[in-house]
Amino acid sequence: MTTAHAPSGTESGPPPESDTVIDVRDLRMRYRSQDVLSGVDFTARRGEVLVLLGPNGAGKTTTIEVLEGFRMRSAGDVTVLGTDPARGDERWRARLGIVLQSWRDHGKWRVRELLAHLGAYYAPYSTPLVRRPWDTDELLAAVGLAEQAHKRVGTLSGGQRRRFDVAVGIVGRPELLFLDEPTAGLDPEARSEFHGLVRGLADESTTVLMTTHDLAEAERLADRILILAGGRIVADGTAEELSRQASAEATVRWTRDGRPFEETTAGPTRFVRRLFEEHGEAIDGLEVRRASLEDTYLTMVRELEAGSVSGERAAHAFGGGAR
Repeated sequence: MTTAHAPSGTESGPPPESDTVIDVRDLRMRYRSQDVLSGVDFTARRGEVLVLLGPNGAGKTTTIEVLEGFRMRSAGDVTVLGTDPARGDERWRARLGIVLQSWRDHGKWRVRELLAHLGAYYAPYSTPLVRRPWDTDELLAAVGLAEQAHKRVGTLSGGQRRRFDVAVGIVGRPELLFLDEPTAGLDPEARSEFHGLVRGLADESTTVLMTTHDLAEAERLADRILILAGGRIVADGTAEELSRQASAEATVRWTRDGRPFEETTAGPTRFVRRLFEEHGEAIDGLEVRRASLEDTYLTMVRELEAGSVSGERAAHAFGGGAR
């Protein structure tokens, strides 16, 4: 799997600040008497990689299905690529890519044959700025399946099948790509290569909205992380921003004369400077650790599940809300 590059004739470069691809305001969803979403707000800009985190049952799938136009919302304002998803036509859908958690159809088709067949559906929606679909051989090379081009889909290994799922999702060269647990079943090498593919797509101005339960993956890949809990987005920011908002303190660890020491402080830079002023070269093994994304996420979810923090209070405490 190699990094994706747009062919000549497509737009590239850093996304403009105001180029909004997704705009969600007060999104609500009620099933019978239960509110699953109770006021979700967020935006996404062109070329951003957003990771949506949340416990099972938080409403991640519901939110994404509303954005994809597959589910009607109960209330709220939603625009995706400038269109209300509930009114999106085929031309609008051709600008989206979707990679489901699992997809097991068409096992008797050969890999290249099926991608070429699916790509043909996107050809009528090409524009002067965006040439759709991908060239089939370029796409196979981009997802690392060139050597499997003539194999039947049903004979692919688990990791190869996941790469094929991604190829199906991006065959139309989408402006917005939805990824649902895309690296499930991939080995570490394939996962790293997949991350490179996603970053390559983002560099070519594709917006990516992804769900994952792998917090290390979210921390590595996301430009911004959204945490959905209690029916709301309770956190919105980079991994570093969320960690700083969750805990103003840092833990400093060091050794001196072979003895370990540890100090928790709200001013780690000042503390470390003083430490070296007092002990100089006797300090060894220095480590400054702030709350990780995993610490932040688990703390927030536990507080919400325990009922000690309402969704609204949590959103305020952790900087949630639309951007």
